[in-house]
Amino acid sequence: MRKIGSTKVESIRSNRFDYDSHMTAEPATPVTRATLSDVARAAGVSASTASLAFSGTGPVAEATRQRVIDAAARLGYAGPDPRARSLRRGRSGVVAVVMEDSIADAFRDPVNIALLDGIADSLGVSGDGLLLLTDQGDGTTSLATAPMDGVILVGCSTRLDESVAVLRRRGVPVVAIEADGLEGAVLISLDNRDASRRAAEYVRDLGHERVAMVTLPLDDDRTRGPLTPEREAAATGYTSSGRIAGVRDVYPDAGGISTAGSYREEGRIAGLALLDRPAAERPTAIIAQSDMLAAGVLRAALDLGLSVPEDLSIVGFDGVRVEGIAPHVLTTLAQPAVEKGRAAGSALIEAIEGGAPDAVAFTSELRIGTTTGPAPR
Repeated sequence: MRKIGSTKVESIRSNRFDYDSHMTAEPATPVTRATLSDVARAAGVSASTASLAFSGTGPVAEATRQRVIDAAARLGYAGPDPRARSLRRGRSGVVAVVMEDSIADAFRDPVNIALLDGIADSLGVSGDGLLLLTDQGDGTTSLATAPMDGVILVGCSTRLDESVAVLRRRGVPVVAIEADGLEGAVLISLDNRDASRRAAEYVRDLGHERVAMVTLPLDDDRTRGPLTPEREAAATGYTSSGRIAGVRDVYPDAGGISTAGSYREEGRIAGLALLDRPAAERPTAIIAQSDMLAAGVLRAALDLGLSVPEDLSIVGFDGVRVEGIAPHVLTTLAQPAVEKGRAAGSALIEAIEGGAPDAVAFTSELRIGTTTGPAPR
């Protein structure tokens, strides 16, 4: 028994000795990472020339640039740390774009994609990154706390006023696309009311008297339902309210239905609600506030056996390409969505760099397609 116990004790002592000797051994030589200075020395150039060779922003001969790149490869140097560059500039290098839709829903609308294309075009010149944030009314938007140099709001409601005020106190520039007048924000606007009035005048000239609207969301909850004075008075949707007002300039008593978003299915649901009734009671023309909604209305009309434009005229808004409606071509108000995005991005870059960009206003163009015609007799 003692022998076994003795063996165990010796084993424990042996392990302790090995552990102690390991802890007191000389530490290994740390592995150092190559720096830009190391690369410059290896390539036989100055540190500033090596930096320009990596950034591509200066007049460096191709042979010199290649020598720097080869030296960096030998030393395992991957390039300047972008975090250090951000610290030197005093900027995060990030611009936020805030949309009220979820990301999945936002990318269902071609107009949003065109806007983002335009914004990305402008930011590509400055080298800034793009951060997409969503505000869906649940209080989770990190607008006031996210690290960013500037913000572009895309058609957001007045619910964000408090967050915008926080940004202004932090000195973060804000650009608003189709939003109500936000103090301190650079506005990129579209002629929503004037354009919708022109569409309504065109429909009126075709002889239509019973006209209805299919609108974008009126409120933060994106509630579907008939347009009523009470709902319109409480509306927070800036774009939808402007387009309603334009139609009402021509048809003061025009009714309609608000939808939960600019989606084809929403247009179909609204279209069925407006059209599934006797001929004497249904509208002879529907002015939709987006091409996606107009495509849904077209689908509802065809499902009900109506002919377009013989029984029903349909007008959209946006001028985007809509798949699946051939042989029809939408009559629509075409807006310069990409140009709007570029203008917003350029204005934000100018503001970030200390400038005072001007507001920019865009206009829409009425394009006549095959979905409108004279009012049926």
